[in-house]
Amino acid sequence: MSEQPNIFMMIAHDLGTHCGCYGAGLETPNIDALAAEGRLFTNYHCTAAQCSPSRGSITTGRYPHNNGLVGLTWGWEIREDIPRMPQLLADAGYSTHLFGVQHEAPPGRADLLGYRQHEMTGGRAVDLAEGAAEWLAAWSADDGPFFASLGTSEPHRPYRREGYRTDDPADVTPLAYLPDLPGIREDIAGLNGLVYAYDDAVGIVRRALEDSGLAENTIFIVTTDHGIAMPRAKCTCYDPGTRTTLAMRMPGRWDDGTVHEELLTNCDLMPTLMQAAGGSAPEEIDGRSFLGLLDGSGYEPRGHVFTEMTYHGVYNPMRCVRTRDHSYIRNFGELPLVCLAVDIWEGAGGIEMRDEYNATARPEQELYDLAADPCEQRNLADDPAYAETLGELSGIVDQWMADSGDLLAQGRWPASAQHIENMRGRREEDRFREWLERMWPEQVWFM
Repeated sequence: MSEQPNIFMMIAHDLGTHCGCYGAGLETPNIDALAAEGRLFTNYHCTAAQCSPSRGSITTGRYPHNNGLVGLTWGWEIREDIPRMPQLLADAGYSTHLFGVQHEAPPGRADLLGYRQHEMTGGRAVDLAEGAAEWLAAWSADDGPFFASLGTSEPHRPYRREGYRTDDPADVTPLAYLPDLPGIREDIAGLNGLVYAYDDAVGIVRRALEDSGLAENTIFIVTTDHGIAMPRAKCTCYDPGTRTTLAMRMPGRWDDGTVHEELLTNCDLMPTLMQAAGGSAPEEIDGRSFLGLLDGSGYEPRGHVFTEMTYHGVYNPMRCVRTRDHSYIRNFGELPLVCLAVDIWEGAGGIEMRDEYNATARPEQELYDLAADPCEQRNLADDPAYAETLGELSGIVDQWMADSGDLLAQGRWPASAQHIENMRGRREEDRFREWLERMWPEQVWFM
């Protein structure tokens, strides 16, 4: 048996912290059990509340503008000179396997990330989990260590899908940061059904690890890329967009139910896993290992983490620094108060909120006191009582952008030719484009 631990990571699409163990008001027994019997992280933030840039940070340990993946993979890519975690693990002696989806490289090019095998390319979460279970049953400890990533489409929109359970909108738990409206309840009801399916998949994989005898030497991780696809969450720098699920367990090592409240970024996951695997992460990364926090061998907590947005569909530039007590957001250019991604804009909740969010422009700066205002509803940027805090956090963002060579500090981040071409070709977004041109013509310059 290898002394190096196996690593099995399950990554959901747009889950945020919409799980029972985070108090979201729904039952996710398998994720909750993993948290109760392993480790749960309650202040773990993605670098960008969108799939490709966030996942790019997980695999490179770098913020999006530092690795090149500042938008979706149909317009952007990780720079060729940036090492990827699957490749680094392969170099450290691991067999690397992908089940389902990835969003850090173009479709069908998981090899660019360092995966040696793409076991299943699609399917529902439960189908992927059952396929992974068969694979685990055939794996021998004598085959050496493996790194396996299982990426699901759930709970990405559309929230109403055939074959999935749906809650009664009257019974769902409202979202604290949004008004309690019928369309939002309708969306939550469908979202819950997809989360139940993902939770079922977690249970299937965990039981397969136990049944195969591999669990004792496997780090099992459940996580996601960013917040749920609801207004004021996905594609924003607010807490519902950036705070993400992270639960992990390894028997005999991380199995005591500890809840970690330390401030972390998903840039930190790659160096942590590399250290746990007996390998090493590149020196020039933004993340740092929190293995010492897990093992109790010494860890210096972060004072702050950064989040960002540049491109999703539209140009949506923001830079944010978050401390334990405050969140500061810098907005660039003329933008609506909250820019809704197309899938949210077309949903029931988006239809209810779009006019309110797009009636006014967002301010240049936003500052929130997270203790007094955890839902980030009251912008304190113009409050004289917070002038010192505003200046301090604004200065941290200025320094970060300057030190990292962030192109946004020099003006508009240029769109890639591929991004422009793909946006022009996405005919299903015509209605969204027409609306943008009417409401915010600044945003359609590249479309």
